[in-house]
Amino acid sequence: MDKNYIHIYNNLINFTRNKELYKNLNRADNFADRLTFFLLHFSFFLKNFKNEENRQILQEIYDFNFRQLELSIREIGYGDQSINKKMKEYINLFHSMVSEIHFWDDLSKSDKLKKISTFLSDFQNNEELLEYFDLFNSNLSKKTLNSYLKSVSNP
Repeated sequence: MDKNYIHIYNNLINFTRNKELYKNLNRADNFADRLTFFLLHFSFFLKNFKNEENRQILQEIYDFNFRQLELSIREIGYGDQSINKKMKEYINLFHSMVSEIHFWDDLSKSDKLKKISTFLSDFQNNEELLEYFDLFNSNLSKKTLNSYLKSVSNP
């Protein structure tokens, strides 16, 4: 099970490492910024592949990704109590992202920009980020879930 999902996790991490995403940040990027981008990518991923046929697989991917995030937080050095608090915050953030982008394809550019700006308030030019996530969303829609289970994509 987990062996298949590591490809998806690694894809999302690779997308998150794209230095172009951080060029309009008002400060040096940090773990929270990278996590926000990871969660945004993951939100778009789930939005694109959510259907009854993929339900069980997507739940397993969700569980796997959040286990990986918890391990990353532990590696940073947070204690057990802090980890539980942080994970709750990150899961709540993620669910708000999923909710906000659920109807992404039907939104106007200005509405999309508002939604992106909600999560990326420390960035100067969110229009570039909007273009990036529109393209990312479009590219996801052209692929199958199976293609992500079996390969690593380039950001």
